[in-house]
Amino acid sequence: MGKRFRVGFWEGVARLILRNRIFILAGIVLLTVFLGWQCKNLGMTYNEANLLPQKHIANRQYQDFLSKFGEEGNLVVIGVKDDKLFTPEAYAAWNELMQGLKKAQGVDLVVSLNDLKKIEKDTVNQKFNMVPLVDQGKTLDPAYLKQVRDELFHKLPFYQGLLFNKESGSLRSAIYLNKKIVNTEARKTFVLEEIVPRVEKFEKQTGIDLRVSGMPYIRTINAEDMKGEIGLFIGAALLTVSLIFFFFFRSYRATFISICILIVGVIWSFGTLGFFEYRITILTGIIPPLIIVIGICNCIFLINKYQQEIKNHQNQAKALQRVISKIGVSTFMTNMTTAMGFATFMITGNELLFEFGLVTSINVMSVYILTLLIVPIVYSFMPMPKAKHLYHLSKNYISSLLDWVEYTVRNRRKTVYTIYALMLVFSVVGVTQMKVSGSLIGEMPKSASFFKDILFFEEEFNGVMPLEVMIHQKKGKVVSPKTLEKMDELQQTIDSIPELSSPMSVVNFAKYLNQSFYNGNPEYYQLPSSQEQAFVLSYAKSMFKGKGKGDNLMKSYVDSTSHYARMTTFMKDIGTDKMALIEKRLEKRIAQIFPKDRYEVTLTGKALVFQKGTSYLVDNLIESIIFAILMIAGLMLYMFRNLKMILVAVITNILPLCITSGLMGYLGIPLKPSTILVFSIAFGISVDNAIQFMAKYRHDLILNNGKVRRSVVSALRETGISAFYTSVVLILGFAVFTLSSFSGTIALGGLISCTLLFAMFANLIVLPSLVLTFEKKQLSKEELIDDEIIVDDVDNE
Repeated sequence: MGKRFRVGFWEGVARLILRNRIFILAGIVLLTVFLGWQCKNLGMTYNEANLLPQKHIANRQYQDFLSKFGEEGNLVVIGVKDDKLFTPEAYAAWNELMQGLKKAQGVDLVVSLNDLKKIEKDTVNQKFNMVPLVDQGKTLDPAYLKQVRDELFHKLPFYQGLLFNKESGSLRSAIYLNKKIVNTEARKTFVLEEIVPRVEKFEKQTGIDLRVSGMPYIRTINAEDMKGEIGLFIGAALLTVSLIFFFFFRSYRATFISICILIVGVIWSFGTLGFFEYRITILTGIIPPLIIVIGICNCIFLINKYQQEIKNHQNQAKALQRVISKIGVSTFMTNMTTAMGFATFMITGNELLFEFGLVTSINVMSVYILTLLIVPIVYSFMPMPKAKHLYHLSKNYISSLLDWVEYTVRNRRKTVYTIYALMLVFSVVGVTQMKVSGSLIGEMPKSASFFKDILFFEEEFNGVMPLEVMIHQKKGKVVSPKTLEKMDELQQTIDSIPELSSPMSVVNFAKYLNQSFYNGNPEYYQLPSSQEQAFVLSYAKSMFKGKGKGDNLMKSYVDSTSHYARMTTFMKDIGTDKMALIEKRLEKRIAQIFPKDRYEVTLTGKALVFQKGTSYLVDNLIESIIFAILMIAGLMLYMFRNLKMILVAVITNILPLCITSGLMGYLGIPLKPSTILVFSIAFGISVDNAIQFMAKYRHDLILNNGKVRRSVVSALRETGISAFYTSVVLILGFAVFTLSSFSGTIALGGLISCTLLFAMFANLIVLPSLVLTFEKKQLSKEELIDDEIIVDDVDNE
């Protein structure tokens, strides 16, 4: 009853489509116009990828930190390592650069050599005064500039690690952006229209190479690079699938029809993003080329089936009806499994992956419906294909390939299973060597100029990625002598970790005040003793009253209630494993220094949240894959009602995932956000050919009165061509992503292509072999004896 209902349903769909061709085409045009209009809502993201669920403890701690101190990733740094800077001409250009940036809209504070302040003691008024380090009237004197350099590097340890590196002689300026613009389009305007042209002008004037970094700068340039690659991927994907499609079919009109479908699919994908008002991210940016690669497979299956039907009986109406009623149901299944593979990302609890999974799964099904409607409707208006259009169905290399596959399946199954087992063992060994890695800059283009600047700041200042420590004094104010001593102990621990920079907090300010109390003697750059505290604090009261722009740099390190203090350090681009060890070490030290009954100390910051996000995704990887497999298996079970066949298909398509995992281990490719996506995507796509084979096999089994061997071979002969075509298109289509400059995107494209390559041979050879083995009890004696297999079975319904 259920089977008759499904057959009747799809025959009804076929009649509905072919009887309402004009109405359907008009509807497609209107929907395309509507979704094209929604593209006006598109825009690039200005936030880092948050890989954790919103309710995760690390996210809550980070949001709590932001509520106390505001956006922490608002620092842009400009570095230089050249003694020529301390010459009159270069210094004048430097001064012009910094003064220009200081006046730029969106800048809160610039801390630079040209207007650097130092603290001096005023014994008459018993207070500290902020006085300029540089007397601008003397900067034309080279000797004076050398004197300034010596004073900065040898007498002002407060700025060590913050503005200069004493050992190497490198110097940098810190530009603090207004926290309200850091995650808005205004950040792009500042970086591209203020920083970039001013830096280029300075370099041209002086011949001194400047280094620019900081999360706002990195994110802006990275987003611009990402935007440029979207067009590259779409163009490369269209060109690649067009050439491959034409090579296989040798038909201009079939190629043109397919490309038109794909272009509409791209418009729909962008329109869907705009409709939901989602921003373009490194993930959602690859959806249009993904739709191109996946959509062309629908075109191949439907057009190939149409041409096979024409070749068999030369009846166009019957061919079009069967394209919809026969291939329509199997391609529905294949697209549904692909969509499910993407939809599994929606259950991770991560907003970025949810958006990617939702939009991609919607558009996979949309492009399927689009193809199912357009291909038969357009062909219904065209004359029947000529002999030259059908020539590819009998090409020698395809026939030779299928002959070899058939021979292997029938006579070499033990060899196939042996190779399968060896590859599985090979993969398991490789999996044990896999590592986990994740960082904010790890996915960025290594060839980009800003990446070289990142390496400069890692070498000179131990990184640009902020790691924050928030200290909460439960009772009393946090700026107390005892708390400062405890914070100083923690800072010494941070200083001893090579991957972290020298931390900055109110402790540094207290040490500087003590040094200034002793007339700037750097030997007294230390916390004041209990006897010194009263004198130093009496001088320091005026330092905390500044309200102007940049009057009090240290006010951002203690919140308005004075119960929370902040300690900022910067970290190098280190892997997740190393970061976890550092975090564990710091937490152990924090527990020793700060009693929990009096203090609450939190480690947070963008870099740490990203690291934890990577670990979270890896921890949920197995759960996500298992969920995808169960969902797809459940759908296949509903369709085929044969548990044994479902098991065969799942076993066949798990092997390519294992091989890819093993190769990642052997090649040293770590698990990270980009490579984690490979497995769910690849399984959802690779199982498509298995579904096509099983649908045809199940159909032929009825026609052949239960003869398994005959049905396996006939199914293999018909679906093998489409499986080969679609596999080649998918492999080369995903390989387009290796053109990216982003290592994560390269890994995504390369690994999925590799997985689909193994999946092609698994579905062509392993799957039919397993079907014969699992159903050998049903093989009739005649089949076991007779080697005469009728290959060109005609669908005689």
